Amino acid sequence: MYVPHPIVSVPHPEMRARAEPVVPALEEIATASDSRLNGDGQHHPGRPTAGRVASPPANCVERVSVPDDFEAVYERFCDEQWTDGLPIVPPTEARVARMLAYSDLDPSCSLGPMPPRWGQATIAKLAVNAVMAGCKPEYFPVVVAAVRAILDQRFNLYGVQGTTNPASPILILNGPIARELEVNARGNLFGPGWRANATIGRAIRLIMTTVGGGVPQQADRSTLGNPAKYTCCFAENEADSPWEPLHVERGFAADTSTVTAFGGAAPANIIEKSKTAAEMLRTIARAMAVPGSNNMFMSQEALVVLGPEHAAIAAREGFDKRRIRETLLEQAIIPFERIGKSNAEVLAVWRAKCIEEQGGRRTLRVVEKPDHILLVVAGGAGNHSASIPGWYSRSVTLPIARADGSPLRSVRELEMG
Repeated sequence: MYVPHPIVSVPHPEMRARAEPVVPALEEIATASDSRLNGDGQHHPGRPTAGRVASPPANCVERVSVPDDFEAVYERFCDEQWTDGLPIVPPTEARVARMLAYSDLDPSCSLGPMPPRWGQATIAKLAVNAVMAGCKPEYFPVVVAAVRAILDQRFNLYGVQGTTNPASPILILNGPIARELEVNARGNLFGPGWRANATIGRAIRLIMTTVGGGVPQQADRSTLGNPAKYTCCFAENEADSPWEPLHVERGFAADTSTVTAFGGAAPANIIEKSKTAAEMLRTIARAMAVPGSNNMFMSQEALVVLGPEHAAIAAREGFDKRRIRETLLEQAIIPFERIGKSNAEVLAVWRAKCIEEQGGRRTLRVVEKPDHILLVVAGGAGNHSASIPGWYSRSVTLPIARADGSPLRSVRELEMG
């Protein structure tokens, strides 16, 4: 079912008239059995593979025959809407087999159905897309962990795939595997130049398109999109951070490697040349609290990427991550006089828990609690940080692990069998 736009910007009676025909379909979906979700109604946990995989079983992926010519392959994949518009690496059986060698899961094992098409995210399909994206085989355990994270119900992938918002998965790596794979955590981490960053994030986008059906201007209804929808993957700069990293904050051991999936908009740069923590954090808070941004309307969480120089200023004055979050929560507010009457009516429903009133003046916090601000240290030299507004999504952090759930210490463990 599709409700034609515009929706929010039309008068309430017209909005109701457009939405009401969809209600019976929503009720049917909400009360239906979950047999569609697992294909046969059964739960299929990951099964280890006995020995190395020579090639994916014939029923795992669709096989297509294309002339042995790069341009012919590219044109075919573009015609089928199997790409993001950029050239791909042809996923031959040999290349897919090499990718599968870095997983101890059976190629036919599904991590679950991926919305909105509800295609099964089998390990074989993930390997095909990782090849297409240009991933080295060693990157594949990270791709698998990232797919598990975005399929977690808390992430709300169904919403991320179909919204008119530019929201997209932002992937943050922590732990020794990020360093082993040379995932960039320093200068230009949101930009070009690092294969791991570029191709791991791109693999997730291709999987969301080919398996989940998030085809632009079809299921993907984003009004404008954003460049991070091609790829956005980086590592926390643990070496230059004065505090414990994100995954340790979330209960993982420092030597456990993790992937965090955050659903948000594109990074917005913050230039701040103050020499005190108070001035610096005030600027960052104001940059987070921009009228019209996701942080005003719907951020369940907000992500701040603190440059190492900014982190050092705060640490010198005794700030830890908790105190920074509390300061940002207190100062990242939008006065209602900057919001407008119509938006205020919407926010009174959507974000009532973030609205405060004192002395007849109403303000809106960008998130509800300090813990809803994710704080990571990353980047290189310079007086820059970044705000990444969230969406109706909760971030999910998972270990990069074997089929039995035990954390991988190195991707080479899979190569050795």
